[in-house]
Amino acid sequence: MDASEIETLFTRADGQFLCARWGRPIVPVVFGVEDATLATLKGAIEAVVSLAGHKMAETDPELGVNLMVFFFRDWQELLEVPGLDRLVEGLGPLVARLQAAGANQYRVFRFDAANAIKAAFVFIRMDAALEAVSAETLALSQAVQVILLWSDTAFTDRSALAVVEGGVILRPEIDALIRAAYDPVLPAVATDPSHALRLSARMGGLQ
Repeated sequence: MDASEIETLFTRADGQFLCARWGRPIVPVVFGVEDATLATLKGAIEAVVSLAGHKMAETDPELGVNLMVFFFRDWQELLEVPGLDRLVEGLGPLVARLQAAGANQYRVFRFDAANAIKAAFVFIRMDAALEAVSAETLALSQAVQVILLWSDTAFTDRSALAVVEGGVILRPEIDALIRAAYDPVLPAVATDPSHALRLSARMGGLQ
């Protein structure tokens, strides 16, 4: 993966380059799934966090939990979650927009004073397309998409995952990119496309 490909993964549809990682340990909570799926999802999050060299914790001193994952059947269900409208600004209009678009997933990020990720909300509407995906694939896909602030168009043409005998894994170049992005030498947030060159240089020794 060269620098131009990396740049694309962090360049939003409006042309803005933005790469951000978590600035604090991740504390996840998952709603709307059975225990077996819960264990799969949390296992995937732990695996990706470990891969990045980042940390998880039992509680966030400011927020309690900072990664909330919701599984549901209808977008309207989000409007019934107590207090969610205080955590996600403009929840009503957002739900209306996602419902009109027929979306099956959406992620909302919140940032700290340095613009590193401090919280994320993952919304997954289990439609026919997602029902057909294995729990392991869905879990790993969501864990990858929340570990960094990717472009809103990243992975639309090609998945971050690769199918192997017995399951799915991260594509090697995405694995290396995540680890490079969490290199302590690099800033937690970058808005200059030249950051892609620095990521590419570090990936060379990780693949």
